[in-house]
Amino acid sequence: MAESAELILDGKSYSFPVTEGTEHEKAIDIAKLRDQTGYITIDSGYKNTGATKSAITFLDGEEGILRYRGYPIEQLAEQSSFLEVAYLLIYGTLPTQAELDNFSHQITKHTLVHEDVRKIFDGFPSAAHPMAILSSLICSLTAFYPESVSPDLSKEEIDLNVIRLMAKISTIAAWTYKNNMGHPLNYPRNDLDYCSNFLYMMFSFPTEKYEIDSRIVSALNKLLILHADHEQNCSTSTVRLVGSANASLYGSVSAGINALWGPLHGGANQEVLEMLQAIQKDGGDTSKFIAKAKDKNDPFRLMGFGHRVYKNFDPRAKIIKKAADDVLGALGINDPLLKIAQELEQAALTDEYFVERKLYPNVDFYSGIIYRAIGIPTEMFTVMFALGRLPGWIAQWKEMRENKEPIGRPRQVYTGELERDYVSIEQRS
Repeated sequence: MAESAELILDGKSYSFPVTEGTEHEKAIDIAKLRDQTGYITIDSGYKNTGATKSAITFLDGEEGILRYRGYPIEQLAEQSSFLEVAYLLIYGTLPTQAELDNFSHQITKHTLVHEDVRKIFDGFPSAAHPMAILSSLICSLTAFYPESVSPDLSKEEIDLNVIRLMAKISTIAAWTYKNNMGHPLNYPRNDLDYCSNFLYMMFSFPTEKYEIDSRIVSALNKLLILHADHEQNCSTSTVRLVGSANASLYGSVSAGINALWGPLHGGANQEVLEMLQAIQKDGGDTSKFIAKAKDKNDPFRLMGFGHRVYKNFDPRAKIIKKAADDVLGALGINDPLLKIAQELEQAALTDEYFVERKLYPNVDFYSGIIYRAIGIPTEMFTVMFALGRLPGWIAQWKEMRENKEPIGRPRQVYTGELERDYVSIEQRS
């Protein structure tokens, strides 16, 4: 007999089916709750509400497990490239060599953006935040490809939009940085791989030859892989919700970028660097700030430690810590902020207070360190997060379309005024 959950309301019993995922997560299916009982549920922030069934990413916060399509993140970060992982997330399987070559080739072919996009850059002030530019320009792609709004896109049309977005976001992201710096924009190079091409567009100048460092390319590949998807977080849920209205892929991802821009979501690695700068400005005494973090009456918080989902450790942090150590060692970086970061890291890994409370360094702590080491400015950190998260957003949007999920429409419990009559403005006190 199938498992069910019983709900008793006003002396009457109602039965609701229990559904179970492949990793034995159980959920009570309340799709017919309001029809049968007249009640709805209240779950502020949707912390206990499953909005969809998804076959893309499995996350177990208690055990520190993250898998894309069943593959452990540890194996993918060590053995895959970012585009291989992107293909896996979007299409469900690891590609053959021929499939990966074709996927990479198609992306390379579409990295150029319409010249009119360059004109849009002229409309932004030089001090515009890179995320504002990224969101706007990704959304503008719907205007350049108006057919993408159709609710009846063929598989080939969806694949073309996927390729275009994967290709053009790296160009647009690099250009947001160049625009912010007042530097000339660099066109993409078709002879370079995805990460090398992005670094070239970011850091090269027409006046000198740019040498691509394989160690930085390797670290960037890992960072993008580790950020590629993370189940139903705020920005991913936003992409699915907007996409459920049959919005284009570009418009849906633009909405996800705006959600990611929120400091409670994608701004954590930026907050880490700002915290390190504040400690340096105060004199660089990390022991003082560690004591402040332990003081429950002190509002100071160490940024980049612990995680709201991972209760014991962040599996991504273990991987990226090694990449951070490798990059810093290989490049011989002598940065006082990075020295402060290493002192905080050591304290968190050895101090009984932090160990007991599982306040370990998380992926945001290490990613900020790496980005700073390779020359990416703080205001670009969230853009880098978006660049990595794009395959997950695409995969989630595509899955939502293929499952023919209904338009998202949350309910509410109204707490406003009861019915009242209109009063003319002359009679209002």
